Amino acid sequence: MQTLIINGIRHQVDVEDEMPLLWVLRDELGLTGTKFGCGIGQCGACTVQINGQAVRSCSFPVIAAVGAEIKTIEGLYENGYHPVQQAWIEEQVPQCGYCQSGQIMATTALLKNNPESSEEEIEQKMTNLCRCGTYVRVRRGIRRSAELMLEQEG
Repeated sequence: MQTLIINGIRHQVDVEDEMPLLWVLRDELGLTGTKFGCGIGQCGACTVQINGQAVRSCSFPVIAAVGAEIKTIEGLYENGYHPVQQAWIEEQVPQCGYCQSGQIMATTALLKNNPESSEEEIEQKMTNLCRCGTYVRVRRGIRRSAELMLEQEG
């Protein structure tokens, strides 16, 4: 039996230690905002945050998440939209939307400590794939997210 802290709530799960966190979230706990994409940690559709860092949950064993703070798209923001979600809406980032929870979770982790990330840093850290090819809109969304986050601080 493992205890996980997800979106600030403690959960007890009885699963194999090596079960990917993605399947615990989706199948055991019903948190289906995190999506399955490739199953090998490459595409980023399954991105969640563990202790504030973007992590590919499809290849992350649940045992490694015990004791960590896990955040999924469902727990991103308590009151309305997170600035990244607001920017995604304003910039009309999604096309099909399948990869967007992973894109949003990766963006919030990137901008959390540095809302003024350079284009080079964004290019290096935003490795999530989008089958629809909305990368230009994703980059606009990241820039708008940073603006909203700085306004919120100010």
